[in-house]
Amino acid sequence: MRRLGSICVLLALVAFSGIATAQTDSATSLREAREAAQARDQQRLMGFLDDQQALASALEQARAENEEAQQQSQALQAQQEEQTNQASELSERQAEQGEALSSLLANLTRHSSEVRNALGEESLLTLEEVSLPPRLDEVEVLERSQLEVVVDRLATLTARTGRAERLTLPVADANGEVSPREIVRLGDFAAFTESELLQRGEGENSLAVLPRTPAEISASLAAYYQGESSVFAVDPTQGSVLEALAQQPSLWERFQQGGYVGYVVVALGILGMIIGLGQYLYLVLVSLRVKRQRNALDHLQANNPLGRVLLRFEGMDKHQTPEALEARLDEAVLAELPKLERSQPMVKLLAAIAPLLGLLGTVTGMIVTFQAITVFGTGDPQLMAGGISQALVTTVLGLITAVPLLFVQTALAGRSRYLTHVIEGQASATLADHLESHTAVVN
Repeated sequence: MRRLGSICVLLALVAFSGIATAQTDSATSLREAREAAQARDQQRLMGFLDDQQALASALEQARAENEEAQQQSQALQAQQEEQTNQASELSERQAEQGEALSSLLANLTRHSSEVRNALGEESLLTLEEVSLPPRLDEVEVLERSQLEVVVDRLATLTARTGRAERLTLPVADANGEVSPREIVRLGDFAAFTESELLQRGEGENSLAVLPRTPAEISASLAAYYQGESSVFAVDPTQGSVLEALAQQPSLWERFQQGGYVGYVVVALGILGMIIGLGQYLYLVLVSLRVKRQRNALDHLQANNPLGRVLLRFEGMDKHQTPEALEARLDEAVLAELPKLERSQPMVKLLAAIAPLLGLLGTVTGMIVTFQAITVFGTGDPQLMAGGISQALVTTVLGLITAVPLLFVQTALAGRSRYLTHVIEGQASATLADHLESHTAVVN
């Protein structure tokens, strides 16, 4: 019987080996493969029957594999029983919690999700690696540790909202280079270095320098950063006002928005101011010389209009009629007027042209705007902003240029008119003195 049992076991092993071999054989015909496997099994069986030691070894190996399979089966059954017990325990604990704890879990889950969604990766309060409360969406039974973590992190976030802290975090500068820097964080309102405001960067737990820190705020950053002042400007909109101030163009950027027309207007304005100021300085110098000449009429000089007019009067033939002398004297005065009134027509012309060029820039800017509307429609206002900016900036530049030129032209006209009156008055007085003295000699 023992020999018969051994033969049955060997036959089973041979059959199992034959099936495995037949499955992995690459023969083109299943029948040929099966016959080949049977032939090999028969040959192995005959070998086992002839060799009792090999038969006993194969039987021992089969028993070991059977025992190992039984152990694995028992381990799986134990694991299944353990999981069943855990599920039963969780169900019992969930039933014990009742409606109060279930409601608490639902509220914690909702508040935790709201806090994470509201803060996310944009808030300055979440710069630390572990700062947000965990999500409890997949939690079925509330653990004490989970409750403590949620409460602690919510309390920490609440405390940070009213606290000024110094941190060392990676900061990206304007060139995109990231390096650890010491910063100051004021709750969820502002974060800054000694000279620049910061905003949340693209990387996790990183900051980036604001493209342009407003001058009104940068002046107080250093003092607050060093602890010398407790005054700091805070944006209650959490960045909206600062972003608007950062986008506000500078004077040079505003000037560039005027385009070529704006450049022409400003160039003409500068030219008019140079001409006007040069002429005004000349008139001031002439006024000083005329004043000195009036105080020294006995010593006439040719470096001023009054002196030249009086010198010409002295060189005239005094035996002419009074009307002839007066005409000659008026001729001498009129000869000095072009030097006194030069540059005024040019300044006046530039003052009149500047607003017209501004109007030209307005028209060209509106043309650009309507072209953008024709191509892209009115859906995106930024596409029309360039033409509107050019239209408005050129108008402003034209007015800014014209107003100072008008003041310069008025100052030039007033100064030259004053000198003309002084020269005419002194010449008339000189002529009158000559006529009176001549009349007295005749009498």
